[in-house]
Amino acid sequence: MKQAIIVGASSGLGCELAIQLADKGYQLGLMARREGLLNELLDKLPGSHFIQTTDVTNAEQSQTELQELIARMGDVELIVLSSGVGLFEQKLEWAAEREMIDVNVRGFAALTIVAMEHFTQRGAGHLAGISSMAAHVFGARTVTYHATKAFVSNYLAGMRQRVIRSGLPITITTIEPGFVKTPMVHGKPLWMAPVEKGVSQMVTGLLKKKNHIFITKRWRYVAMVVDLMPHWLLRKFL
Repeated sequence: MKQAIIVGASSGLGCELAIQLADKGYQLGLMARREGLLNELLDKLPGSHFIQTTDVTNAEQSQTELQELIARMGDVELIVLSSGVGLFEQKLEWAAEREMIDVNVRGFAALTIVAMEHFTQRGAGHLAGISSMAAHVFGARTVTYHATKAFVSNYLAGMRQRVIRSGLPITITTIEPGFVKTPMVHGKPLWMAPVEKGVSQMVTGLLKKKNHIFITKRWRYVAMVVDLMPHWLLRKFL
């Protein structure tokens, strides 16, 4: 039986990913801060699975909890880092910025290291991290969120290059959603995708072991255009 761990499985993309991977026959390790939501998810899934509460803002403790979950499960071949915080910054407040940095940067990097140590010892594996289309642009009211997602995408790109140089059969997948209907997205922005459709495309890409997944696929072309635009022109659209 294939085994996968999803960090940030209690809601949004991580929750739907758990449902769809379980339907594909995966045995899952589900990690998140809210134990009640993890238990609710567990009741919906076919088969037997594992849960582990974790607070990614405490990076070192979260590392230990991921290591323990890997040891309990046995042969984890896929780890998806889905935890993320996105807050509007009407005012510049350190508490809000710190929370996003703690989860999206410190926690992400800390858990990536644990995953890579596991896959290196195992001799193979697949790490996927959920970034965002926000990694390609900047925003006046979402300064920190965009910056943290740029870190995630760049960090994964560097980790992919590191794996290539090592010669190990480890896949690194960067997932960059546009607008998917989850609790993190407010209003009705352009090209809003239902979470089921977005995650279905994610699962297809993961099973094909793609290096980069855009959700939905059309955002790939937006990213290409945005990356070529000078900042003075981009500012006119933001």
